[in-house]
Amino acid sequence: MSPKTPFRRRTRAPARRSPPLEAEENRFESIQCEECGSGEFGDELLLCDRCDRGFHLYCLRPILACVPQGLWFCPSCSAHKKPKQFPLVQTKIVDFFRIQRSSEFETRGGRKRKKKTGGLVVAKKKRKLLPFNPSEDPKRRLEQMQSLATALTATGAEFSNELTYLPGMAPRSANCSALEQGGMQVLSKEDTETLNHCKRMMEMGEWPPLLVVYDSREGFTVEADRFIKDLTIITEYVGDVDYLKNREHDDGDSMMTLLSAKDQSKSLVICPDKRSNIARFINGINNHMPDGRKKQNLKCVRFNVDGECRVLLIAIRDISKGERLYYDYNGYEQEYPTQHFV
Repeated sequence: MSPKTPFRRRTRAPARRSPPLEAEENRFESIQCEECGSGEFGDELLLCDRCDRGFHLYCLRPILACVPQGLWFCPSCSAHKKPKQFPLVQTKIVDFFRIQRSSEFETRGGRKRKKKTGGLVVAKKKRKLLPFNPSEDPKRRLEQMQSLATALTATGAEFSNELTYLPGMAPRSANCSALEQGGMQVLSKEDTETLNHCKRMMEMGEWPPLLVVYDSREGFTVEADRFIKDLTIITEYVGDVDYLKNREHDDGDSMMTLLSAKDQSKSLVICPDKRSNIARFINGINNHMPDGRKKQNLKCVRFNVDGECRVLLIAIRDISKGERLYYDYNGYEQEYPTQHFV
């Protein structure tokens, strides 16, 4: 969305005395980005609400995909530090993620799982989806959950592992996969059972082997905490479901298409700014760089699950421990601006 002024500023910034129009225009013309020194691309220049210095959205680290809501202060004025870590206390983590309390929570990871006979081998041949393989050490799983709790708390979001339908937004009845323009692929019965199995594991505290880390260049990002096989279900993309028409001028930078209907008034998006899971922190590739595609190890796929639209992030190759996760934000619409992604 193009701003009304040449420079992007918080809409809730405190009102200032308006200087004469000519003086204001001259001031705008003299503003340059503090990082690159250029005054070009004025619609991408962001002004600090304290010092009035300018910064291109794409020159900031981490990059800002859009204008943040409320006041914004540059790195110097905000004395930006790493986010405060969520307490590594089991009871607090259990409560934060609403994990079903069980005496087995502490020992579940230490047990050896029985090897399923034939199931995974057949699934591999038929390209069936695989459930994630949790870390065996319960302490390590707590650390993984702590990392996500830290990121959610820092961004002011609550944890949710399901699509949410709220009054004043799209009702659940609007989520009808039959409305998808061109049709939507159906998740098989076996893969649906695998998805539900992953959900049940998380409810019991058996977490995907993922860590949310903070990078000064990329912001929050996600990396594998153990080896992940090709075709593994990483997570479902969740959040509040709303009509696209209600969000056309939304400042959120993490909205995901849920339903692309022929009748655009019925198209739906997922908005993870208030309720979300780890999917919100998985970064996208740069579609404009030759090496961008090489970083991609996940794919975002929309499925028809029992008549409703669902969005899954799935591994498209084997992923090594410590490798960061990336997928193509433009897998469908080709509209997300990724040219300045790291």
